[in-house]
Amino acid sequence: MNERDPAIAIPDAPAAKAQPSGGSAVWREIKGFFWLALAVLSFHSFIAKPFYIPSESMMPVLLKGDRLVVSKFPYGWSWVSVSFHLFPEMPGRVFGRLPERGDIVILSPPGRKEDWIKRVIGLPGDRIEVSGGQVILNGKPIPRIERPAALIPVDANTPCVGSGFEGALVVSGGRQYCRYPIYRETLPNGRSFDTIDMTDEAPGDYRSPISIPSGTVFVMGDNRDNSADSRFPISGGGLGGPVPFENIGGRAELVTFSFDGTGSWWNPISWFGALRSGRAGTSLHPDQQ
Repeated sequence: MNERDPAIAIPDAPAAKAQPSGGSAVWREIKGFFWLALAVLSFHSFIAKPFYIPSESMMPVLLKGDRLVVSKFPYGWSWVSVSFHLFPEMPGRVFGRLPERGDIVILSPPGRKEDWIKRVIGLPGDRIEVSGGQVILNGKPIPRIERPAALIPVDANTPCVGSGFEGALVVSGGRQYCRYPIYRETLPNGRSFDTIDMTDEAPGDYRSPISIPSGTVFVMGDNRDNSADSRFPISGGGLGGPVPFENIGGRAELVTFSFDGTGSWWNPISWFGALRSGRAGTSLHPDQQ
């Protein structure tokens, strides 16, 4: 029989798939980029972010050229937590918790939208002064023990030049080093760390007694003769005294890698030769005695 059985259905030819228009494809790309950027910004603002050390103010624990991881959540969040300082200054913190003495923190100086890095020395209610390079906290000098000098390799980021460095340059094994006098300080909570003090007659070696107001912290750099911090007025390049708690942006955790300053940003090949050895993984939490 040649006739077709009417009960047998003949499938239709498959329909051609609709092709997305150029406009919708571009819109999908824009949305994907938006969500990716939002995720990165959120992580950068509320969890952790990288940080670059631009000066020698935190030597010997931090060298100019170090790259760090900074956690954003240990002290809660404030206007300064959001990356790129998108918000204006405003009081208060969400889930705020004061730092501990000895913490290394990033902060924004009052009235300036930039990041500095210093160590917390005094908390609200403390009375602090500096005499002959020694910090006096609540009427008691912070224990300060001289240790063997640190020999830090001379490079483009640590040149060992300027006032106070006379006689500090030494040569060992055919390489130049800068000799830094080291003093170990121990805070009342038992946390200890090394500082550099080239002379006891630098401007920052004397600071009149000051009571730290509520909602502020007193911070200093570990390189005591080369740090603009709470000891100095704003007109002198410092922080103008204790820093508002809401201006703290996070806590420094560890060094990821470090550059000696010889590389060029436009030449990635040069980055490998500029890497400092032995810096990756250095913890930035003070020792507990």
